[in-house]
Amino acid sequence: MVRVLVLVLAGLTLSGCSANWGWYVVDPTSDTGWSNLKFLLSGMYYTILLSVTAILISIAVGLLVALPGLSEKPLLRRLNQIYVELVRAVPILVLILWVYYGLPQVTGLGIGVFWAGVIALALSDSAFQAEIFRAGIQSINRGQYEAAHSISLNYVDTMRYVILPQAIRRILPALGNQLVYMLKMSSLVSVIGMSELTRKANELVVSEYRPLEIYTILVLEYLVLILIVSAGVRWLERRLNSGDQR
Repeated sequence: MVRVLVLVLAGLTLSGCSANWGWYVVDPTSDTGWSNLKFLLSGMYYTILLSVTAILISIAVGLLVALPGLSEKPLLRRLNQIYVELVRAVPILVLILWVYYGLPQVTGLGIGVFWAGVIALALSDSAFQAEIFRAGIQSINRGQYEAAHSISLNYVDTMRYVILPQAIRRILPALGNQLVYMLKMSSLVSVIGMSELTRKANELVVSEYRPLEIYTILVLEYLVLILIVSAGVRWLERRLNSGDQR
C-alpha cells in the first residue's frame, strides 16, 4: 500500500499539482510528509480489526436470525421479519451513537469505543446477513433435504453437512460485498473517537489545514484496501468452484 501511495504522490508532483497545492504534507521524500503518511496508515490496524470482528459476529447472528425465517411456523417467520425490518430501518450512524451513549445506561455496563463500534456494525449488518442466508438456503433444491433425511441426518446435521456448505458457495459474492460495505461503514465509528483511518485523517487535517491532500490519501487507502478484499473474495470463489469441478 505504501508503494501505491508513493507512486500516486509522485505522479501528482510530476504533474505540477504540488506547485499549487499542499502535497508537501504527504510527500514521502520529506521527513514531515513521511511522518504524516505513517500517521495516516496507523489507523489501518483498527479499521481492519473493527471490520473483521464485526463481520464475523454479524454472520453468526445473521445465520441464527435467518433460520426462524425458514420455519413452517408463522410466529417464527414473523419474529424474523420484525427483527430484519426494525434493524434495517435504523441508520447505522444513529445506531453507533445509541450503542455508545445509550447502551451503557440501559445495561449498566461500560462499553469501550472499539466494542461499541463492533456491536453497532454487527447489529446493523446482521439483518442484511439474515436475508442473504435465507435466500441462499432457500435456493438449495428440496431434494437435498430429502436425501439427508433418507440417511437419517437430523436437522442440525443436515444444515451443517449438506445445506450450508452449498448455500455458502452461492452467497459468497454477497458476503464479500458485505465485508466491503463493513470496511466503508467503519469510517462512521470515528464520530465516537475510534482511531481508525478516518479519525486519523481528521486529526491530521486539524493540525495541517490541508483537507484536500489528506482526504485524497484517505480515499486511496480505502480504495487499495477494498481492492485487496475484492481480489481475495474472487480468489476464494475460484477455489471453491474448482473444488466443485473436481
